[in-house]
This record gives sequence, structure tokens and C-alpha cells, in this order.
Amino acid sequence: MNTDIRVRRVYDEPSPEDGARVLVDRVWPRGLRKDAARLDEWAKEVAPSAELRTWYHHDPAKFGEFRRRYTAELQQPGPREALGRLRELAAGKPVTLLTATRDLDLSQATILAGLLRETT
Repeated sequence: MNTDIRVRRVYDEPSPEDGARVLVDRVWPRGLRKDAARLDEWAKEVAPSAELRTWYHHDPAKFGEFRRRYTAELQQPGPREALGRLRELAAGKPVTLLTATRDLDLSQATILAGLLRETT
């Protein structure tokens, strides 16, 4: 069982230890050329809905409720399938979840990493 799941900013220079590099944001990161991102996959289906993202607005006081709502969204058919794909990817090699979010500790990528570590 591989639990080598990392969370990094998509703007950071890729590392040889990254393994599969997966962007988990719904919106493409500002100012980043697609070829410069060096992604293996863009899993936008696993990102929070636009409504949830707008509501949360990375407010630390809302993080607990954001986690609850986001985890509930991941139970819906489309996001659940995308999460399953990430689980398959993580079962065989290191995976780095990428986000444009500045505060990684308050991001959906950190929540996803925790879920993947629990189930892979």
C-alpha cells in the first residue's frame, strides 16, 4: 500500500520525487502556461464546486465546515469516480496533488491527500 501522497503549489518547480503530478483545482491557475505546469493529469472533477469554492473563499474560520461540505460533494457520482481514479493512481506510485492555493493547510488538496492516505 502506497501512501506517498504530497501536496504542493502548482507554481513550485517540479521535483523528481513528485511521482504523478495531478492538478486538483477546477479553474486553471492564473499566469501559468499549460506546458510549464508539467502535469500528468488535471482532475478538475474532484475539485470543490464553484458554489462551495465561492462560499469558502479560503476563510480559515470556515475550514471545518468547508471540509464537511467538500467531503459530502465527493460522494456525488462524478467526484466519486474522479476520487477513485486518484486512488488507483496513488496505489502504484507517489502522487503529488497540486493547487494554486497559497495556504496549503486550508486547501482541498490537503483534504484530498488525507482521504487518499486513509484509503490507499
